[in-house]
Amino acid sequence: MCNKVDLKKKKERTNWDVFEHPDLEVFTDSVLCYIKNCIDTVTVDKHIRVYPNRKPWMNREVQQLLRERNTAFRSGDRVLYSSTRANLKRGIRKAKMDYNRRIEGWLDSNNSREVWKGVQHLTNYRTTLRAAEADSSLAEELNLFFTRFEVENSDTPTHPHPVAHSSLSFTMKEQEVRSILRTVNPRKAAGPDGVSGRVLKDCADQLAGVLTRIFNQSLAQSTVPPCLKSSIIVPLPKKTHITSLNDYRPVALTPVVMKCFEKLVRSHMTSLLPTSLDPHQFAYRAKRSTEDAIVTALHTALSHLEKQGSYVRMLFVDYSSAFNTILPHKLVNKLMELGLPHSTCSWIKSFLTDRSQRVRVGPHTSKALTLSTGSPQGCVLSPLLYTLYTHDCIPAHHSNTTVKFADDTTVVGLISGGDESAYRDEVDQLTMWSRENNLLLNTTKTKEVIIDFRRKKTAVSPLFISGVCVERVPDFRFLGVHIEEDLTWGVNTSELLKKAQQRLHFLRVLRKNNISQRLLVSFYRCSIESILTYCVCVWFSRCTVAQRKALQRVINTAQKITGCPLPPLEELHNSRCLKKAQDILRDISHPGHSLFELLPSGRRFRSIKTRTDRFKESFYPVAITTLNAVKNKP
Repeated sequence: MCNKVDLKKKKERTNWDVFEHPDLEVFTDSVLCYIKNCIDTVTVDKHIRVYPNRKPWMNREVQQLLRERNTAFRSGDRVLYSSTRANLKRGIRKAKMDYNRRIEGWLDSNNSREVWKGVQHLTNYRTTLRAAEADSSLAEELNLFFTRFEVENSDTPTHPHPVAHSSLSFTMKEQEVRSILRTVNPRKAAGPDGVSGRVLKDCADQLAGVLTRIFNQSLAQSTVPPCLKSSIIVPLPKKTHITSLNDYRPVALTPVVMKCFEKLVRSHMTSLLPTSLDPHQFAYRAKRSTEDAIVTALHTALSHLEKQGSYVRMLFVDYSSAFNTILPHKLVNKLMELGLPHSTCSWIKSFLTDRSQRVRVGPHTSKALTLSTGSPQGCVLSPLLYTLYTHDCIPAHHSNTTVKFADDTTVVGLISGGDESAYRDEVDQLTMWSRENNLLLNTTKTKEVIIDFRRKKTAVSPLFISGVCVERVPDFRFLGVHIEEDLTWGVNTSELLKKAQQRLHFLRVLRKNNISQRLLVSFYRCSIESILTYCVCVWFSRCTVAQRKALQRVINTAQKITGCPLPPLEELHNSRCLKKAQDILRDISHPGHSLFELLPSGRRFRSIKTRTDRFKESFYPVAITTLNAVKNKP
């Protein structure tokens, strides 16, 4: 338990000038050690035992009534036992009502974290898997396993001639650092330095000055001190039953100070990048989501399938631990080609090389290993760096499209007249590009879906990658949506219904606990409506009447439970389609922006010509129809 007032006073009385040193590592280490020492001085450790089966509404009064009932039971006095049991029932009823009122109070104060926590307690709802069981040998094994991609970066960067921005200097202002510190999540886990997010947030005014000096010295020297790029890896299970080390996902705990630093560097880097960079990479872009990626892939396929004698091959590529295989020297070359300043590129290289890493499993921590390959999962900069690392992964043939969402890569091959040479060459070039960039194709998890509506179908030859045959599947779960080879949505609808009906159980539990109607509706929108409307623009308009009725029945059931009218799925679909279309219209770099073409009158958009219902009922034709309907309203 930390005394915030004492900590602030201690920081205010500190003369930070005495820590300044030309050696950045010494400067940073001394400041962080001093902050940690201040925290230890004003912090009182309290050990609170919490039992997993403890009810959230349990309080001291109920515990006292429990003891009185148990004492009466042991005494053998039936009258006393009957009285204490009745008192306990009344006490529990009152405690539950008080707890419900507390949850509603959190809702009124917009404290969504506490509301959701209370709902989880009441419904026994769990969304996360348990952490790895404590084992000292497991920590060492996982540390070696997570560093298996380490390679010797013997290649010397060629430092290509920068395109632009080479003369721009980058320094941070104290106000920028203070603003970032104030936005820190206080619950953010501390990294190896032991400085928590709560301390940085509460003492933002006192720490902004010295941290600004550290950040600017780091940028000026193009060096990241070792203490800021060290990490503790927490292995999280990918699935319930662990069978191998590959079933753990490495998540890095890095210093919260460094996360703030990375946010400022990220803002600087993105301001220098062209908005048109890699338009088919839909991750980490404003107003873009998985829905945009799926819509783009399907529109590319559907528009081609309108032609006679055509079919489409969709290759869903899987990379093994993509973030962990980035080669810093190759990334630096690509950043230089994009026109980022030499100093920023050198800083990025320092950030990615000579990183200290340890794995923590319960109370056990492995020995430290040094890495110079990859970008830690959990770092603020990692997603942006991976996007820039793969920006040159573009199709070599105009008949192919490469759709990317982070490390999920999909090749859409448009086949005409049975000629697959361009598609197969595209896959070969992608394999070669992956090898050159140290990205490991996982051929076991890479799948292919062939969409073929020809009346006279011919046998399709299997696809091979590095001598391994790629499995052809009837459907594939692409970014959370099941895409079938006949482009129907039966499998996807069944999965949605299954999940939504499971969540209805939790809604009923909340209703039994006499939760207010407003909170019931909030839970419905967060847990049930969010499932039913995930990428709804992609699939709803093509659903059968039976599928729509089945989905609507879930909403009708939720409406009866909450006792409040809820918007039908069709209405939600129309509003989402309209909003998505308007977002694309405002984003000139979006691949679908050119499809919205105004007629000479300027009142309506030109409709997309369609030959089949499956294309007519896809997103873009439906979105244009929706936009035109809105424009025609008086």
